[in-house]
Amino acid sequence: MEKKKLKRELFTATPLEIRESVEGENKRTISGYAILFDTPSAVLYEDSNIEVREVISKRAVTEEFLRQQDIKMTMFHDRQLILARSNKGEGSLSYSVDDKGVRFEFEVPNTCDGDKAFELVKRGDICGCSFMFSTYYGDKDYVDVEVKRENGRERATNTVLAFTGIYDFTLAADPAYPDTSCETIGREIVKSYRTDEENLTKMRTQVKEMRERANRHFL
Repeated sequence: MEKKKLKRELFTATPLEIRESVEGENKRTISGYAILFDTPSAVLYEDSNIEVREVISKRAVTEEFLRQQDIKMTMFHDRQLILARSNKGEGSLSYSVDDKGVRFEFEVPNTCDGDKAFELVKRGDICGCSFMFSTYYGDKDYVDVEVKRENGRERATNTVLAFTGIYDFTLAADPAYPDTSCETIGREIVKSYRTDEENLTKMRTQVKEMRERANRHFL
């Protein structure tokens, strides 16, 4: 696969937590995990022969890396709906990295968007989080691709080892449909893998023919 820098989103289906205001305190918070480590994503691409999923490696994210980013907390990846923000480690969005992934927390703003976000999370209409990132697909230092065969079907997993940027965490309602960039990446991985397989088969055939010719020469 040709090295290509792509920006895209990945959904994390984990419960969100809320804390409501108590008497004498006007403070509401939303928290959860924006990124889960070593957890297979929804299927990015599939056909009758292969399916492609994605995994985020623990080594891909550190708090030092996050402190270099300008990360906005949004709804539905709409950057007009900003709920919190961490710019170079400073701001209203806090986060931490643990063995499970990247956890965030923010105080819900007293705005129409903040009230809407809090109510939708409280009712369970928003069921998880997504994050926007970029990395180099086609570069093994950034994304490693492994293909296994199980029950007569190939399963490809591309493990993200390093990011070039993280741009937002977002409250999301529906993880069912991967975005078009996911499908494009999946198709390119499948195409690259099948090209490698075809080249390997051709090489094996050529080596076999060379050995047969050599054997006939010495008989």
